[in-house]
Amino acid sequence: MKIESVGLMLCAMVMAIPWAQSVSEGPKGVEEWFKELPIKKQKVTKLHFYFHDTTTGPRQTAFQIAESNISSTTVTQFGRTFMFDNPLTVEPDARSMRIGKGQGFFGAASFEEPRFLMNLNFVFTQGKYNGSTLQFLGTNPILHRVREMSIVGGTGVFRLASGIATAQTYFLNDTSSIVEYNLMVIHY
Repeated sequence: MKIESVGLMLCAMVMAIPWAQSVSEGPKGVEEWFKELPIKKQKVTKLHFYFHDTTTGPRQTAFQIAESNISSTTVTQFGRTFMFDNPLTVEPDARSMRIGKGQGFFGAASFEEPRFLMNLNFVFTQGKYNGSTLQFLGTNPILHRVREMSIVGGTGVFRLASGIATAQTYFLNDTSSIVEYNLMVIHY
């Protein structure tokens, strides 16, 4: 009888964990969340992970979707645009734990240097941020050692997010790259 009680208690605790970490969804949930906003305190969350981008091969995650009529004639491939769905991991090794996806698009947006315009969404699929997202919009001068991009929004745990993401290339070759991201996120 005691084993059944312990098992039932553990089951209830496991079921309650997602509720403790989540926010109410849907129009009513968002409306209630906004009603409580004046009493909520700002939080600062620091995140660190790796973004794996593969442009060719059997595990390709980024695909060209457009180019301008001058892309092939410019040094920076101006106008060439890619859509991606890249894994996010806790370590540089692609086999390490996946915590989400980096989804969005980037396009060559400069004639002078390799610089991408990026619309990037980090979609978290594991841990306490499961189901939450962060949105980025900005320029990415890919040859700079460290790049800074603006966090312009978020969903779930990261509603009304803002902040800064720094990106640093960890690995790069002709077919793939691994980018290390450090984020400082302000949210409620």
